[in-house]
Amino acid sequence: MKNPQITQQKTRYTMNERMLKVLITGGAGFIGSNLCDHFMAKGYKVICLDNFSTGFRKNIEDHLSNPNFTLIEGDIRNIEDCRKAVEGVSYVLHQAALGSVPRSVKDPLTSNDVNVGGFLNMITASRDAGVKRFVYAASSSTYGDSDALPKEEEKIGKPLSPYAVTKYINELYADVFNRTYGLETIGLRYFNVFGRRQDPAGAYAAVIPRFVLQLMNHQSPIINGGGDYSRDFTYIDNVIHMNELAMLSQNPAAVNTVYNTAFGDRTTLNELLGYLKEFLSEYDSAIENVEVIYGPERLGDIPHSLASIDKAKRLLHYDPQFSIRKGLKEAVAWYWNNLKRP
Repeated sequence: MKNPQITQQKTRYTMNERMLKVLITGGAGFIGSNLCDHFMAKGYKVICLDNFSTGFRKNIEDHLSNPNFTLIEGDIRNIEDCRKAVEGVSYVLHQAALGSVPRSVKDPLTSNDVNVGGFLNMITASRDAGVKRFVYAASSSTYGDSDALPKEEEKIGKPLSPYAVTKYINELYADVFNRTYGLETIGLRYFNVFGRRQDPAGAYAAVIPRFVLQLMNHQSPIINGGGDYSRDFTYIDNVIHMNELAMLSQNPAAVNTVYNTAFGDRTTLNELLGYLKEFLSEYDSAIENVEVIYGPERLGDIPHSLASIDKAKRLLHYDPQFSIRKGLKEAVAWYWNNLKRP
């Protein structure tokens, strides 16, 4: 039961909403900066909060001189930074987090500090500022040891990594903040997002940009395990589409819940490498002959991941346009033009 002392927010949206302020936390990161691009192009006033621990200033440099764009260099672990960022904001798209299962296994304390403590700061500041809706990046890792395929939102297992624990706690907090304070929330369980600006460097780089950079440099990609693990790889434009739908939906049944954010198909790592070789070979034919190395399986990895997107289609009218092949074709072109190679 909702706290009777708190009046639940009831929001009606108009075409003028796009002139309101949107806060994108982690806005200099891979997903966040693409969201900044999208909403700036549509005429929103965008606030970007980032501490540049994993994001890059170059990702948002095109907006820095625009009066409709505000950069706040701050940390979600600092409640005062969060309060400053939400001033006058209508919607929050909370992307800031420390990703990577291996990173969380190596350092669970920092992952928890950022992903749980930072999340609680951000959602509390949003509540106090009267934000209309809080849309946050959840994760497919929440499905844990559930072997059911496809993954349906209401059927999860036990988490397999500290990272997965933190993302599930986010969902629990969001639910409590809606029930207790009336804050509208929507969680988006991202499934292996890829695309332009995804960083290929560092120990915890995502698999697609890492493979691309290795292939471009004629280095052998290393697959953890036999390559038969599969993922629902999701192109960045599908994710942007989903965030916008979640932010602006006028369907009362569509809020205060979580959604899979994916394409709804799965690809093995071996198939993925085949596609990457195919598309990269259009630029450099020698890439087709680069050998693949197979290593040990990675601790905490989920063997298979495939999303059901029926709920998002039904309640948000989600209609993803980019399959793995279509998305990779565009991503490879971006990587080829923007990544350093010999």
